[in-house]
Amino acid sequence: MSGILREEGILLNQEIATKDQAIRMAGELLVKNGYVKEEYIEEMLKREEISTTYIGNDIAIPHGTENAKNEVLESGISIIQVPNGVDFNGEKARVIFGIAGKDNTHLEILSNIAILCSDMENVEKIVAAKSKDEILALLGGIE
Repeated sequence: MSGILREEGILLNQEIATKDQAIRMAGELLVKNGYVKEEYIEEMLKREEISTTYIGNDIAIPHGTENAKNEVLESGISIIQVPNGVDFNGEKARVIFGIAGKDNTHLEILSNIAILCSDMENVEKIVAAKSKDEILALLGGIE
């Protein structure tokens, strides 16, 4: 997986109270893994204010605004498994994908995640995964 998703970018079995906390956590993983600068997190929160990043099937994909592209160092994904879910404007997200795309790759990344997660069986596998390796195996095709 050409480095856009690393084991260090995955958190399992998280309890998250608010969508802002979920977005910050996803952004901090992106920062920690060297995908984005710290400022990207604020742009992720601004993006959520414009319109929700909840896409259905218990999935939210927070990402930065158009203005955030200068904060992206390289394309990357973070994943947070939230078995009990976190409220995204009345919808329950059980998997949070934080994404950052360099050179307009974010649309391709978004599309690949959306296709994988359009099958609820795949979402259930991500939510039920007991190890980071299981999640990496499931998401091996996202680039």
